[in-house]
Amino acid sequence: MRVLIAGGGIGGLTAALSLHAAGIDASVLEAAREIKPLGVGINLLPHAVRELMELGLADALMVTGIPTAEVVHHDRFGGRIWAQPRGIAAGYRWPQVSIHRGELQGMLLAAVQRRLGDSSVRVGLAVEGFEQTASEVRVAVQDRRTGERDVVPADVLVGADGIHSVVRAQLHPAEGPPRWNGIHMWRGVTEGEPFLTGRSMIMAGSNLAAKFVAYPISRSAELRGRAAINWVAEVRLHEGAAVAPGSWNRHGRLEDALPHFAAWRFSWLDIPALMAAAPVVFEYPMIDRDPLPSWGAGRVTLLGDAAHPMYPVGSNGASQAILDARVLAWHLAQTSAPEGALAAYESARRPPTGALVLANRAMGVDRVLAMVEQRAPAGFARIEDVLSREELEEMDCSYTKMIGTDVEELNARPSWSVREGTEAPAERSGAS
Repeated sequence: MRVLIAGGGIGGLTAALSLHAAGIDASVLEAAREIKPLGVGINLLPHAVRELMELGLADALMVTGIPTAEVVHHDRFGGRIWAQPRGIAAGYRWPQVSIHRGELQGMLLAAVQRRLGDSSVRVGLAVEGFEQTASEVRVAVQDRRTGERDVVPADVLVGADGIHSVVRAQLHPAEGPPRWNGIHMWRGVTEGEPFLTGRSMIMAGSNLAAKFVAYPISRSAELRGRAAINWVAEVRLHEGAAVAPGSWNRHGRLEDALPHFAAWRFSWLDIPALMAAAPVVFEYPMIDRDPLPSWGAGRVTLLGDAAHPMYPVGSNGASQAILDARVLAWHLAQTSAPEGALAAYESARRPPTGALVLANRAMGVDRVLAMVEQRAPAGFARIEDVLSREELEEMDCSYTKMIGTDVEELNARPSWSVREGTEAPAERSGAS
């Protein structure tokens, strides 16, 4: 079986590794002329870290990223609202890992080239469309360097080409552009002093007006006694504001974001100083797409952001792409009939990822944080004077729903690694 993957991002490269491990021929077409370490930090939840470790990337992950110990919410004055342990501290057998997106992509690319060969990833080739026959799918590509066009045959086409997916657009031509929720994000990475535990993720404020997220992403910085702090400044813009489509590499202006956080100086973190010290700032809107009634047809399917782009509020975008890749490889390894395997893959992955898109869109945690801002606009001394026990429990439940996986379920679930005679792992929701 020959599988062609459109897109050399985290999901596409993980799919190539997973297919290769399952004994399936895979190759990747990437439209960019060079795969560069773009973006800033991301989080990999335990269910995704498990899959990367089963692909033999445990050492590379742990010498590069930071195992996140906790997530802590504060108000815009630094008052502590609520905290939840993460990864190993929460009882999972695998850590949650915060890592630079570009370093993770580079790690995956090196593994693909080492295991599948350098020619397994072809850059500068943009997928323009496809046609299916009874026996194959024929993929139209253009060489972005020469302008020449060609047709590449395959048994299966996987669209892992992001939120603006060409493959998705052909499958669902009437869908329209992504949805924007009115929130704009500025992001950067700043080296500074560790804060709180040194492995904490903090979220301050709420999406009612402005919210700030920060967490360390570099093991090498930690070994030097420093922290490479990934930060995200989220601001709800006025109604009718126009924003450009999202991009991992669009530079933003610090002066557009900084005024919203000018007074956010805590005893343990100076947010304006952190933002101002970033060597480069990126910006993009918080966008997603509605869940699809179907992902693919015949020998064509979708994966990652091409299938289920979601708001980055549950640390789950890249994690779900990694799960997609593993489940796809498992099903393709079970049969010589690609159409049935892709249907089974979609049946396993589309419902839970669609539920996560809607859960992230509802932003249950931020509803509670907005209550704090409304009830205590000048700050508070005791969170118990602001929120009831039931409201704090609602926050905990909302966060668990956005993550989409249960500790006991994940710890007990069989592996998605392909082994002779194994059955598909049973899952409560399919998201773990």
